[in-house]
Amino acid sequence: MISNQILQNTIDGLKSITKIDINVMDIEGKVLASTEENKEDYNSAVVSFVASQAESQLVQGYHFFKIFDDLQVEFVISVKGDGEEVYKVGKIASFQIQNLLVAYKERFDKDNFVKNLLLDNLLLVDIYNRSKKLHIETEVKRVVYIVETKLEKDNNVLETVRSIFPAKSKDFITAVDERNIILVKELKDNDGYEEIEKTAKVILDTLNSEVMSNVYIAFGTVVNDIKDVSRSYKEARMALEVGKIFYSDRYVIGYNNLGIGRLIYQLPIPLCKMFIKEIFDGKTPDQFDEETITTINKFFENSLNVSETSRQLYIHRNTLVYRLDKLQKTTGLDLRVFEDAITFKIALMVVKYMNHMDYMNY
Repeated sequence: MISNQILQNTIDGLKSITKIDINVMDIEGKVLASTEENKEDYNSAVVSFVASQAESQLVQGYHFFKIFDDLQVEFVISVKGDGEEVYKVGKIASFQIQNLLVAYKERFDKDNFVKNLLLDNLLLVDIYNRSKKLHIETEVKRVVYIVETKLEKDNNVLETVRSIFPAKSKDFITAVDERNIILVKELKDNDGYEEIEKTAKVILDTLNSEVMSNVYIAFGTVVNDIKDVSRSYKEARMALEVGKIFYSDRYVIGYNNLGIGRLIYQLPIPLCKMFIKEIFDGKTPDQFDEETITTINKFFENSLNVSETSRQLYIHRNTLVYRLDKLQKTTGLDLRVFEDAITFKIALMVVKYMNHMDYMNY
């Protein structure tokens, strides 16, 4: 449960203070962390010590100590020397690692609880019972963030996200799969979506600068009871997916700000195909040439303003009008007419959604 690196850092710190060598071993005598350059083999001595009733023992110039987890020996510590001071250092090291074990176990229990909570694997009565046992408040404002990394098993991202939020905070940070890091954030009473988005941008900027990792961050809606955390998580998942389909230039997206993309995402594919056939009569926008696509996108960016669009495209106004007329003959839609422009814009989004679903099912 505790990584070897954490154990190593702990005993390195103790040695720097006491100048006494310390080893941490498993119950079979395998050395997990050590401050000695030339580690000796104490496998048989450790196995005998673990089998004995003694909690500490002096063996071949080393003090041995047991570290317990639920009455079972988890680690054995050996401290070099046989004096009273060495014994005290061994007791201090044992106490320190014992506390680390308890703290990590509590975090592991909370981590498991939060994962099962997010995935809807708990009965309602279990949610409240386990919350009480783990000292987790139930009626508190919370929101769920998902941080999606491009690389699988990117532990640097996970640790960086954890470093942003204090260890003693009431927020929970975990991972439910190889690429997604989940943050269940407790909110203040007056926190709204503006503060929630600011937090997401802090995470994004920190990861971009410290880990040099490109990520997408999505968040769900605010919930007031722990039983509803899974709903906020599902909303964040949908926001992440919808954002990547329709708003790929945005790296932070909230479920409360998905607009028409949320509606299109929930449409059945047969209905989408029927709509596209009705609008384009078999020819879809992704079959248009690059010049036409560029013209359409720039026209929408400039709110259907012909003069501004032609200026930004570095073409004569009449050239733009000619292109729009040509598009109208092809599709029957005049983008200069607001109703036709709305229909065309929705159709473009529907095509994006269909292409995404085809890719996912490929």
